[in-house]
Amino acid sequence: MAPSTTSASAPAGPTATEPEGTKQYASIVPQEDRRLELQRTISTVSHHDMPIVSYIATGDNDEKYNIFSVRRKTIILAIMSFCSFLAPMSSTTVLSAVPEVAETFGTDGSIINVSNALYMLFMGISPCFYGPYGNIYGRKWVSVASATLFTAFSIGTALAPNLASFFIFRILTAFQGTAFLVIGSAVIGDIYKPTERATALGWFMSGTLIGPALGPFIGGIIVTFRSWRDIFWLQTALAGAAAVFCFFLQPETIHVKRSEELQGLPASEKAHKMWQWLNPFRVLRLYRYPNLFLVALSSSSLVWNMYSLLTPIRYVLNPRFNLQSPLQSGLFYIAPGCGYLVGTFVGGRYADHIVKKYICIRGHRVAEDRLRSCLVFLGGVIPACMIIYGWSVEKRVGGVALPVVMMFLQGVAQLFCFPSLNTYCLDVMQSRSAEVVAGNYFMRYVFAAAGSAACLPAVRAIGVGWFSTISALFLVAGAAATYVTALYGESWRVAIDEKKAAKKEGDNKV
Repeated sequence: MAPSTTSASAPAGPTATEPEGTKQYASIVPQEDRRLELQRTISTVSHHDMPIVSYIATGDNDEKYNIFSVRRKTIILAIMSFCSFLAPMSSTTVLSAVPEVAETFGTDGSIINVSNALYMLFMGISPCFYGPYGNIYGRKWVSVASATLFTAFSIGTALAPNLASFFIFRILTAFQGTAFLVIGSAVIGDIYKPTERATALGWFMSGTLIGPALGPFIGGIIVTFRSWRDIFWLQTALAGAAAVFCFFLQPETIHVKRSEELQGLPASEKAHKMWQWLNPFRVLRLYRYPNLFLVALSSSSLVWNMYSLLTPIRYVLNPRFNLQSPLQSGLFYIAPGCGYLVGTFVGGRYADHIVKKYICIRGHRVAEDRLRSCLVFLGGVIPACMIIYGWSVEKRVGGVALPVVMMFLQGVAQLFCFPSLNTYCLDVMQSRSAEVVAGNYFMRYVFAAAGSAACLPAVRAIGVGWFSTISALFLVAGAAATYVTALYGESWRVAIDEKKAAKKEGDNKV
């Protein structure tokens, strides 16, 4: 794994033309076909606020981040955010309609929740395939293909004549939907500078989080006045719009397609290379890097918490507050949804602020520094909210207001965590960013599947209070894993790189 930072030395001290009280910085970016380029920018940070260094390498001045204008980047980000809204929304829209779907197919609500768990599981498996495809053939056409298939399988779900076909089309829809999440993150890594990525990812992640929160509210409105099948017709319309946006408005952003390496090779060698690149276990092998494994575990604790909170709301809060209709329980989903929206404006910016702060302290950028921005929220705020929420419902205290406030605060806090964790995946291995993000999504949605399947039986067995406490402890463990990665991640990467280099040198000698 290539280190995420570069360093260089340069003459100390301000130049004659440099304004007093400012320093000049340089970004040194290695180019494949030419010498290192030194680019100067002016910083407004005063001397007494900075360590005694004259040049800081951040990678921000690399020309590849200036290909698109700010306006075009905004349009691309808006398209990716809209696409990221679809699959997570579909994962929870049906929650408000579980009893109605179960009645249609003559089964129990817990069986329909199993379909949601399978949906999550295949959302986790999908990135292992779509991540490598995005690196080989580029981002645009993978997005178009995924959106088109998502639309087709949404139609199949809406028309499902029996429980088996409902399960199959839900699974196929899930397999397509996660491509938006992987490709969207990779696109942001392609076009945004390292010190801007978390802000962009904050907006992008808002779609992935607002979708699951508002999905049941939308579903509650539809199932109250219409059939549950109309939920999936709405999903079809949104997916069709996404396909059109991707086709006409999303440009190709990848810097180098791996398919270019296949030009001129014989067919047998092409097939061998394609298998190497598309082998889904290639994504899973990234977990041999302890920093990637621990960050994926931290992300998984957040997703477990989110889905184990959202899935049983109709079964937990309806009896607690004597609610009668799907629409009434759907209103509770607005609280975390509003929290995610508020967090969008501040969470990513805060992560970028922490990166810039540590650049000033160290004199260079270290990928692990941005992880420090989420520690308090991941290990303190969200677990505290989860415990208060669970036990307030269990003990019937605090009325409606207390659980609503706790769900809102959780939503805000999660947007301080996800941009930091996702941006780290982009920073730490830029050449394989889509695969790193894919591996992260694989683990988090496996845990989401487990949370969706286990939460209702667990709540019935041990109560919502103890189940919320277990979720809170998982979050604290995730925060500990993130802290350890922030401390030792850089040294782990250097050690692994040196080991790989030594092995390669030994193989060459043989």
